[in-house]
Amino acid sequence: MSIKGRDIKVVSGLVCLGLMFPREAYALDTSEVSTTLNNLLSNGTGSNDTINTFVLLTLLSLVPVLLIMMTSFTRIIMVLSFVRSSLGTQQNPPNQVLIGLALFLTFFIMKPVYTDIYQQAIEPYDRQEISQAEVFDRSEKRIKAFMMVQTREKDIALFAEADGREEKYASSDDVPLTVMVPAFIISELRTAFSIGFLIFIPFLIIDLVVSSILMSMGMMMLSPIMISLPFKILLFVLVDGWYLIVESLIKSFQ
Repeated sequence: MSIKGRDIKVVSGLVCLGLMFPREAYALDTSEVSTTLNNLLSNGTGSNDTINTFVLLTLLSLVPVLLIMMTSFTRIIMVLSFVRSSLGTQQNPPNQVLIGLALFLTFFIMKPVYTDIYQQAIEPYDRQEISQAEVFDRSEKRIKAFMMVQTREKDIALFAEADGREEKYASSDDVPLTVMVPAFIISELRTAFSIGFLIFIPFLIIDLVVSSILMSMGMMMLSPIMISLPFKILLFVLVDGWYLIVESLIKSFQ
């Protein structure tokens, strides 16, 4: 029994998509791919399971990119980095802690989006009520609706104009991902830098005060950073800084 033409198109598309990424991105053995394709083309039964496996492998290779570029992760990790830089604690908290906190905050903020995608796309597909194309279409619409709320119209217009489209988009469904994703990223960068500026102000004041006191005392050789660091940490603890930062990040997406 030969495989259906639609399944061949899907497999071909997935193989072409996989060739766009380096082999190290998914560490998939070429012999395994060849064996799977031969089994798929020689036997029509179980083709849906094989195609689902290819889709899963492709999505797994794209998860890091999707997590960074299409979720709240970018803003969160940048703000947390600004906090560490403004405190002047160098590697404290370490990168692993900041990335872990950013990941869990991302999962928390994106939970309503993922829940909608699961209920509107994954569950109907498991019940065989919709096709794979419909799954991707519904998931794309939901994630674009999230990004649209956080993206400035000015940024969307920039890439829309570069794409050769002058009129405005009526809704997020009309905006292609090639326009929405870069517009969302630069909007997130702008928001993160705005929050970072506000974070730096109180700590900058402490550095200026400490530097002025040391200069007035003639202690030129003593590093102001060494003296101001305990005061900045004390201020951050007294105002419950981590609570305020996390609260501000969560509310910024609501």
